[in-house]
Amino acid sequence: QVQIVESGGGLVQAGGSLRLSCAASGSTFGFDAMGWYRQGPGNQRQLVADISRGGSTNYAGSVKGRFTISRDNAKNTVFLQMNSLKPEDTAVYYCNARVSFPTTRAYWGQGTQVTVSS
Repeated sequence: QVQIVESGGGLVQAGGSLRLSCAASGSTFGFDAMGWYRQGPGNQRQLVADISRGGSTNYAGSVKGRFTISRDNAKNTVFLQMNSLKPEDTAVYYCNARVSFPTTRAYWGQGTQVTVSS
């Protein structure tokens, strides 16, 4: 069974940094695109950043230049380095991992809370 395990969330002051990790397991042939989404109170879940198996990245405009997504295919792990954090970055961050075998589907992590204080 596919499992998604997230870590690294916490409380940080504005201007600080935080690094999120997402370890995926249970896929015979690894994972395709992996990414991070976030959902603040009363808001819909939105894309923060994602990365393809080959390393192509995509970022939300609000985090471009501050966040960096990367992955280690050998460990099926994706990271999100968050710098220059702002209070508006406060949200629950969810890891998303997609597979193509045996079927095409996406899996979600449990979510990890990131809180940025003023």
